[in-house]
Amino acid sequence: MMEKCRRETLLLIFLTISSVATSTSPWIPMDGNYGASYCLSWRLAVETNNVRAWRIVPLQCLRYVEVYMLAGQYDRDVQLIVDQIKVYLNEIVLPGDGMDAWILDVDDTCFSNVFYYRLKRYGCDPYDPTGFRTWAMKGESPAIQPVLELFNKLIETGFKVFLVTGRDEETLRQATLENLHNQGFTGYERLIMRTADSKRQSAITYKTRIRKEMMEEGYRIWGNVGDQWSDLQGEYSGDRTFKIPNPMYFVP
Repeated sequence: MMEKCRRETLLLIFLTISSVATSTSPWIPMDGNYGASYCLSWRLAVETNNVRAWRIVPLQCLRYVEVYMLAGQYDRDVQLIVDQIKVYLNEIVLPGDGMDAWILDVDDTCFSNVFYYRLKRYGCDPYDPTGFRTWAMKGESPAIQPVLELFNKLIETGFKVFLVTGRDEETLRQATLENLHNQGFTGYERLIMRTADSKRQSAITYKTRIRKEMMEEGYRIWGNVGDQWSDLQGEYSGDRTFKIPNPMYFVP
């Protein structure tokens, strides 16, 4: 009996050591089924803002994020969100005084940077500000089609659409204007970008200040759409906020 217990104890120790040696984390199994299950849970936690301040996508989730972004599920998720926004729009009766505003973020809300992030292993590599600036200056980001359709509906309905982005005005304004125009985003009220006095502010602080200024001008913010929680958090966020999925990066 004692010999059997000793053998079982040694086997348990061996299996524990093997688990640590063959996995980046003993709590995250690396085979296909369990790996995909973990990555689905991780993405859900990201989208519900339960995982915060993450710097990179877990390496074991590279393939999962790639499939999610390119194989159709991301597109279906965005379409469902836009459909819900349209339901909300149909409930709104505008006063007609020209002061009804709607805010859209730009990057990975109006247009997609997935082709850039493909080169960065879908977020498994750390953020590269120089590399992203080079990409953005090309002005080649394609429109996210359901959001473009939403944009056009907002304009037709009578909303003043404000595009509020964390991009730097000094270096990226012209490229961003051209990219938006070439992808069909025309007729918006204002494109607001980071200036020198807001470069060191967090996205929440910067975008809250912009919304406060809008409301001080007399605008009513009916809706606010972005791919980051920092697009939507803070004061003056609007009557409704809508989060576009983005498992590739986190902006504080």
